[in-house]
Formats: sequence, structure tokens, C-alpha cells
Amino acid sequence: MTQTAMALSLGGITFLLTVIWGGPLIRILRLLHIGEQIRIEGPQRHITKLGTPTMGGWLFIIPVILITGVLNLVSILSDLTVLGNSILLPMLVMLAFALIGAWDDFLGIRRPREVKGLRARWKFLLQTVIALGAAMILKYGLHPPELILPNVPEVIDLGIWYVPIAMIWIVGWSNAVNLTDGLDGLAGLISATAFAAYGAIAMLQGQVFLVRFCFTVVGALFAFLWYNAQPAELFMGDTGSLALGATLAVIALMTGQWILLPVIAIIPFSVTLSVIIQVVYFRITKGRRLFKMAPLHHHFELSGWSDTQIVQRFWLVALLAGMFGVALALI
Repeated sequence: MTQTAMALSLGGITFLLTVIWGGPLIRILRLLHIGEQIRIEGPQRHITKLGTPTMGGWLFIIPVILITGVLNLVSILSDLTVLGNSILLPMLVMLAFALIGAWDDFLGIRRPREVKGLRARWKFLLQTVIALGAAMILKYGLHPPELILPNVPEVIDLGIWYVPIAMIWIVGWSNAVNLTDGLDGLAGLISATAFAAYGAIAMLQGQVFLVRFCFTVVGALFAFLWYNAQPAELFMGDTGSLALGATLAVIALMTGQWILLPVIAIIPFSVTLSVIIQVVYFRITKGRRLFKMAPLHHHFELSGWSDTQIVQRFWLVALLAGMFGVALALI
């Protein structure tokens, strides 16, 4: 079996296994009253989603970690340079950020009146510490190409600057995907597309383990979308969104093509940019708003677009951007 066939088969197997245990997980979350809390200032039609089970990120995170761990078990146990030859780092980053998100989700559920989770400064501190550790491992353990630019044959050495850049990249994209997770199916579709694009880039580079991991994530996300498609039976919560963003950034850094991430993941990038612009504009104009509401997808909601229109149109843009990003990696 070729590596391409193996990676695609893993995606299919992961999809089936994840779909099977999705139903029992939803029943468990409902039994434990792990339900979504809705922001009062958000679009009013979101009120109907109140109580929908959240922390659904575990639906795809657990299968990805288990399947990837089993496939790489022999290498992990026998190779002392495991961090350079396996996919252990993305697995650990995914799990660590999922735990931060799960803690945040849990606190948010237990404080329904305030609809607040983990304090922002503590969440940011935890994200930064984990990102710093991952950046150090990338720099001094994995030794990936530090920066590859389109149409530039030489790999650029960033020196000591690689660590802070990688750290900022991981934290930033973790929160970017988190901001994108506001409509049924949106974050899952966008993330699956981005992981597929980087799976293709890793395939071009011959990074077999990375290809398998990316398509395992894609298969698991498609299974999550089975339950998250409108009307959603399950939300990924910060458990899933923080983990997806951070892991995607690590994958991009491992390929050396991380500069293409704003192109390949153009929707999370645009959503984050809309929040920054809204805040800056609000402060400069002393209370005026550029968008009807930020993040960007809520602006289109209040402009009259249906949730389905927003998700499908954003995904079409993401699909084209992903194709363009892979094309740039070929230059």
C-alpha cells in the first residue's frame, strides 16, 4: 500500500470509529449536563442552542491520539530520538491545549450566570508555557526547516528568533480557530480543509508520519461534523478549537511552510483580524463600530445571511485558499 493510500485509509477508518462512539458521547454529556452557555450580547437566534452538549472536542481528539499512538507505538518504544521521528509532539500539543480548553469549558458551564470560563490571563499563561515548550522542542529536537518561502530555493535560518516566532504562532492560531468556532460546522470544516492542505504539503516533503497524522485528524473532524452540522447536536467548545489551532500551527512549523498558514487558513486569519480591527476602531472613534458585530461571521449573521450560507461560503473560500496555499508550496 502506498503512503497516500495509507493516509487516506486512516482518514476513513478514523471517521468510522469516531462516528460510532459519537452517539454514546453525546448521551454521556447530556447526562452530565455539559451544556453550552450563550453570550447575551450575541445574535438572538443563538438562544436556541442553549444547553446543546459542549466539550465535544473530545469526540475527535481521543480517536486521533489513540489511533496515532498505536500506529507509532513501535517507533516510540524503540527509537531514542522519538521526537525527531514520530508525531509525538503534535499529539502532546493537541492533548495539552484540549485540557486547557476543557477546563475553560467546565468553568463556563459551572458559572452559567456569568458565562465565563478560565480567566483570560491564566488561559494565556498556560497556552504560552506549552507553546514555549513546543517551540523549544521544534528548534532543538525536531530541527525542521525553519522558514521556506515560495520561489526561494534556500531554507531561511531564523536563529534564536525561531523560538519566540513559533511560540507566538502556536498561541495565536490556537485562539484564531477558537474565535472561528461560532456557527454549526464552521470551525470543523475550516480546520479539516487546512489539515488536508498541510497533509498534501507534508506528502510532497516525504514526511510520512505527518501525512498520516493530518489525514487522521481530517477523518475525525468529518465524523465530528456528522454531529455538528446544523442543527448541531454537539459543540466542540474550547476543548476542540484551542487544540485544533495549536496543532495546526505545530504541523505548519514542522513543514517549514508556516508562512503560508494565513493563506491556507484564511478564514481564522480573517476572523481574528476582524476582532482586532473592531477593537482598535472602537477605541479610536470612542464607541463606533466598523462591523455590526465581531468576529466576522456574526457580522454576516446580522447582515441577513443564514448560518448555512455563511458556513458554505466561508468553506468555499477556505477550500480555494487551501488549494492556492498548496500551489505556493510547490513553487
